[in-house]
Amino acid sequence: MAWKLADIPDQSGRTIVVTGPTRGGLGHYTALELARRGARVVLAGRTPAKVEETAAAIRAEVPAATLEALHLDLASLSSVRAAAGAAEQLGAIDVLINNAGVMGTPYSRTADGLELQMATNHFGPFLLTGLLLPQLVASGDGRVVAVSSAFHKIARRAPLDDPRQETGRYHRWHVYARSKLANLLFTAELDRRLRAKELPVRALAAHPGFAGTHLAANGQYGRSAGGIASILDATIRAVSQPAAAGAWPTLMAATDDLPGDTYVGPSGLQEMSGVPQVVGRTRLARDASAQRELWAISERTTDISYP
Repeated sequence: MAWKLADIPDQSGRTIVVTGPTRGGLGHYTALELARRGARVVLAGRTPAKVEETAAAIRAEVPAATLEALHLDLASLSSVRAAAGAAEQLGAIDVLINNAGVMGTPYSRTADGLELQMATNHFGPFLLTGLLLPQLVASGDGRVVAVSSAFHKIARRAPLDDPRQETGRYHRWHVYARSKLANLLFTAELDRRLRAKELPVRALAAHPGFAGTHLAANGQYGRSAGGIASILDATIRAVSQPAAAGAWPTLMAATDDLPGDTYVGPSGLQEMSGVPQVVGRTRLARDASAQRELWAISERTTDISYP
């Protein structure tokens, strides 16, 4: 039978960290439904005012929502470490949803010398997951959910180059696709390692299909309103499913009884929209050698080794 929101079980007593909770985006609607079902939801974002805006929107629908804020900029490895230190006071964490990301941004290097899309979409979440892993283990049944994209299908090679080395002309959409491929390579290798260590944590992934969020406009123009950014944002919203529906695959991956390394996406034509179901991934995303090599690169880049 098709999964539906009503299938989300009671989340009372559970602590769930959601990164990238900008109001109107996937993280907002993911957090909303989890709070509606009683979870303590930690909204982890880089702009405190925007996090509070999302918290207010959630409380407007769920007055009794239990929400906490965590300052986190995934493009900065030092910010990730600081956020993980602050998160120690949360105690056991049941689910970490690595939702935050950037899309199609102009070429930029972070303070750590990393290309912005790979830093935000992969290396930051890789480090955060490793630092929070002891708290996920402490829950006794932890779960890590990576939000990938159908865009991973256009990646022709895995992101296995030296991440601090410039490699020719920058193609923003190719880099974005590789960063989303990295999410799937990471999920598979993380789950394999967790099983090998017999740790009580599962790694899963999800993608939203074509969802009406501000992500593309923000990536292209650094804003979602004003001039051409408003036009792009309105166009995407007109032809896509609502952001709330885009959150369904993530919610299914975070709460349904699924094995590790499951990938969830919409069930409609070309996985663009529709109720969520288990979906497939490219052969490159299933490449065990690429999974292991990306893991080794990520450990060196973020200076962490786990599990």
